[in-house]
Amino acid sequence: MTKRFLTFIGTIGLLLLTINTVTAQSKAAFYTALASSSVKTIDAQISQVAGYTTAAGAPAFIGALEMRKAGLVTIPAKKLSIFKQGHKKLESVIKADPKEAEYRFLRLMIQENAPKSLGYSKNIAEDSKMVRDQFASLPAVTQQSIKSYSKKSKSLSGLL
Repeated sequence: MTKRFLTFIGTIGLLLLTINTVTAQSKAAFYTALASSSVKTIDAQISQVAGYTTAAGAPAFIGALEMRKAGLVTIPAKKLSIFKQGHKKLESVIKADPKEAEYRFLRLMIQENAPKSLGYSKNIAEDSKMVRDQFASLPAVTQQSIKSYSKKSKSLSGLL
C-alpha cells in the first residue's frame, strides 16, 4: 500500500469518527431540548434537526419536538394544530420503520405525557417492550436518555 492510500484511509477514518461525534452531540442536544420547558429551545432544536435533511429519521425527531412544544403553547387551537402536525410526522416514520426502537421511545415519551383527552396512548405497552428488548443495541446517548426517562416513567420503571 502506498503512503498516499494510507493517508486517505486515515482521513476517512477521522471523518467517520467526527461524524459519529457530531451525531452523538446532536442527539444529546435533541434530548435536552425535548426535556426543556422552553418553546424557544425547542424551536431552535427543530431548526437544527431540520438541517439534517439526509437523516432518514429526522421527521420523527421533529415530530416529537413539535408534540412536546404543543404542550407548552397557550392557545388551545394552536396546541392541537402543532400536536397533530408532529403526530403525523412521528407516526409516518414509525410506519416506515416499525422496528426502530428509538422512534418507539420517542412515541412512548409523548404518549405517557400527552393529555388523556387526546386518546394518544394506545401503543405504550408495545413501545415499552420494544425499547426494553432493544435497549442494549441503541446508541449510548439514547440509552442514557432512556435511563434518565425511566426514573419517571411508569412503563419503563425498573429498566435498570
